[in-house]
Amino acid sequence: MSNVNVPLARPKITPIAAFDDNYIWAIVAPQGYCCWVVDPGDAAPVLAFLAQNSLTLAGILITHHHSDHTGGILALKETFGSLPVYGPANPAIKGITRALTEEGEYRLEPGQGRFALECRLFKVPGHTLDHIAYLIGDALFCGDTLFCAGCGRLFEGSAEQMYHSLNQFAALDDNTKVYCTHEYTLANLRFANAVEPDNQALTDYQLAAEALREQQQPTLPSTIGREKAINPFMRCQKNTLQSVLEAHSGHPCHDPVSRFAVLRRWKDNF
Repeated sequence: MSNVNVPLARPKITPIAAFDDNYIWAIVAPQGYCCWVVDPGDAAPVLAFLAQNSLTLAGILITHHHSDHTGGILALKETFGSLPVYGPANPAIKGITRALTEEGEYRLEPGQGRFALECRLFKVPGHTLDHIAYLIGDALFCGDTLFCAGCGRLFEGSAEQMYHSLNQFAALDDNTKVYCTHEYTLANLRFANAVEPDNQALTDYQLAAEALREQQQPTLPSTIGREKAINPFMRCQKNTLQSVLEAHSGHPCHDPVSRFAVLRRWKDNF
């Protein structure tokens, strides 16, 4: 008998398209009999995906309270009964069965089957105050905090909060895959090019992203390494951004948080 260690099979992560530009992420068991879903804003595409792939639903992960991330919870619970729903401790989210209130390591138990998830939980306020993110293996499910080449709007939190939330992600391994929940990449790249027109990594990636979208393929997942190279919101510590942001705003931008604030206001009106 061989003593060579065989690596454990990894789950397959598949996007389920919803609305105009949302992705509901399906984390499918290696054996293929069940899956978890992340941020099901609509139950219908999830049910269709499960039927097409002969899967049952093990559980639901929620990142924040916006309806395009939570709208399908109750219908999915009606269909599957005692379904575990993990998410922020926010009473505005109907259907949560376990509120996750502390950062750290969790074992997320399924409602059916044996497909539990081991995750590291981050609290990442900025887009909303209740926003959390899940790191499962090398996959980061970051909701609307980090996008490919961009970040979420500041609906509830401050620029300082969002800057520090993104810094938590920047500390992860560069190979960490980024599974955000909107296909905003091309619009974000246009803005990033306005900020850093001489960024060669950005120019190169834009060509690749445009080719994917021409074939109606997702640009996701991204990686932390890529975002640190092309995403201006992940590059606020770079002094090279200071002059362009000061020229745009007419105000000094000596520190990363002030640069982030100028970037976010600029993007909101781009």
